Amino acid sequence: MIYNDRKLHVVFCDVGQGDAIFIRTPNGSDILVDGGPDDSVLSCLGKHMPFWDREIELVMLSHPHADHVIGLIALSKYYKIGTFVTENLKNNTFGYQTLLQSLSSQKIKINYIYAGDKLKIKDGVSVEFVGPSKDFVLVNSPDGLIGESGEKASLESLIKYKDFSVLLTGDSQEMELEEALRQAQGFSPVSILQIPHHGSKTGLNLTLLQRLSPKLAIISVGKDNKYGHPAKEVLKILNDLNIKTLRTDEDGDIEIVTDGERYGLKLKN
Repeated sequence: MIYNDRKLHVVFCDVGQGDAIFIRTPNGSDILVDGGPDDSVLSCLGKHMPFWDREIELVMLSHPHADHVIGLIALSKYYKIGTFVTENLKNNTFGYQTLLQSLSSQKIKINYIYAGDKLKIKDGVSVEFVGPSKDFVLVNSPDGLIGESGEKASLESLIKYKDFSVLLTGDSQEMELEEALRQAQGFSPVSILQIPHHGSKTGLNLTLLQRLSPKLAIISVGKDNKYGHPAKEVLKILNDLNIKTLRTDEDGDIEIVTDGERYGLKLKN
């Protein structure tokens, strides 16, 4: 369980085939990025938050796909949500509309984010949104490259604390990540990279990985999933570049703890 130890904690929750990343800042503010495909995110939060803490100050949805959305519906029933941010995509899926109704009933404002936007947490942690750009979303949505699930325009966020950084990528595709790198200034390399789209071969290539040059790669993925994630091609690239790789299907909850200079790992399988 995480208390206020004046360090940044980043937990990649083991929620099966989906994404849910819990972050506790040095002053005890809580952030959740995506919610996974079911309510198992609640179990992860229960293990990593004090039992009396029932508020998530910032919730971020990378895109309105079921394996990122559904857990947030459960979250909204049991936790108070301070600020909610996501990308501005039209989406009529049942899960996303249910989430919007839940947020509306609690009078929680939805804040739409684009590349270049930045949130500063008062203890030195910042959240920089590096993709997608407003033009990328407006030109390609809703009937073009993005489509209703939105994985081709996942919100990409860079969490920074002093010299430490982690890039969260959702279900980004190569094209989107390349666009983000072209538009962004000075954020690569990163300390830790979430491998896009559960390790799909369409999410990453050698050139991107070399530029980002992470010390550690994390793959949020479900055991024996029907998609064959993570792709052998992606694992080979990571191995060839000698990048340490952890996977939620093999390692369970993956917790990174940092003082902003050095970081350590806690694995809970």
